[in-house]
Amino acid sequence: MAIEVLLPKLGLTMEEGTVDEWLVNDGDVISVGTPLLRLATDKIDVDVEAESEGIMAKAVPNGTTLAPGSVLGWLLLPGEVAPGGASALTVPTDPVPLSGRQRVSPNARRVASELGIDVASLRGTGPGGRVVSEDVEESARVQATKVTSPLARRDAIQAGIDVNEVPTDTGYVTRKDVREAISGQGAAAPAPSSLAIIPPGQESSSIIPMKGMRGTIAARMVQSLTEMAQLTHGFEVCMDAVVELRGTLKEQYRDFGLQVPSLNDFVVRAAALGLRKHPILNATITGREIHLLRRIHMGMAVAVPGGLMVPVIRDADTLSIFELARATRELAESCRAGSISLDALEGGSFAVTSLGTYGVDFFTPVINPGNVGILGVGRLRESGRWDDERFVKTQVLTLSLTFDHRAVDGAPAAEFLQTMAELLARPLVLLPGA
Repeated sequence: MAIEVLLPKLGLTMEEGTVDEWLVNDGDVISVGTPLLRLATDKIDVDVEAESEGIMAKAVPNGTTLAPGSVLGWLLLPGEVAPGGASALTVPTDPVPLSGRQRVSPNARRVASELGIDVASLRGTGPGGRVVSEDVEESARVQATKVTSPLARRDAIQAGIDVNEVPTDTGYVTRKDVREAISGQGAAAPAPSSLAIIPPGQESSSIIPMKGMRGTIAARMVQSLTEMAQLTHGFEVCMDAVVELRGTLKEQYRDFGLQVPSLNDFVVRAAALGLRKHPILNATITGREIHLLRRIHMGMAVAVPGGLMVPVIRDADTLSIFELARATRELAESCRAGSISLDALEGGSFAVTSLGTYGVDFFTPVINPGNVGILGVGRLRESGRWDDERFVKTQVLTLSLTFDHRAVDGAPAAEFLQTMAELLARPLVLLPGA
């Protein structure tokens, strides 16, 4: 029988995914593990591999956005008929409708009639795909509690329409449903900035679509700067003691082949401990409430081709500097290899991003939506100070703390940076965990 290819749920908070690109054609012979399509979510792009073998029959085209569990296509046996009546050797490229030969239990028909549910729109979970009463009741529950994606809800609010009034065939309101509702009302859909007119006398040398990861980054950064009152403090910290300690560790561990924590690892560790003392920066805002978060899950920005990922080091304040260094290295490698899981990118309560390796001293990082702060790390550079009448060379770097002024005032933000400076001046306290 036809085997459904379903849109996978890659993380607990994943609400929708987009078929960015099919990697196979209709009629292709598929083996277990064959990459079928490139799936784009709001945080990560992944290849979806076949879990069974058969002949490919696609149900949706590129660009389709659906909820987890939705049917993307089928894997068929030679000569088998796909839902809709097409054989495995001549499968169509357009979406395939569900078969009209539907098996429905008598009790399911009775319940559907009582609840006003069209059984032809249901996919059965009973034996052989039979529609049972539980399928009807679940459909009624979904229709009574319409689910909306966060981006669809935002678009509806911007357009001034009630998302609960947006029609949908599935009970799950997507951005496409909202755009169609806006168009039906004659309202103008929110226009992306990419629609700006190209200056006279210019022409495009190439075009980079703002979709997938790039589109998600664009949307989230605009959302962040639109919804928050962001302010950035620049703060210079002395790294002499950290540099000296790293030199000692390198000497001691050189013969054992052990990884010595980087300067950035020390900064991340100091930030994690600093958040214990200044919990207002380890928080989130919901409505008119500031929620201080109990656990410190540190996001770490990692540059990857075409964008940026922020994997999360969970309970970062409880890790030793060596455990933290191992975690940052493994997460960064997974991001660059494209093997990072969606769960590893979720749940961060604060973030650290560094441009020091690019020679940047100071910058203004943008807060990840859901957080109230993010720390930027600049390059290590030579400086100096006067010790009585003697000039002493030092090594410093600049920390750039962006904070949401709705939750955090300037003085508490500065006190957090002072705490970090004190910890980095005594880096031995950063070595042990917990």
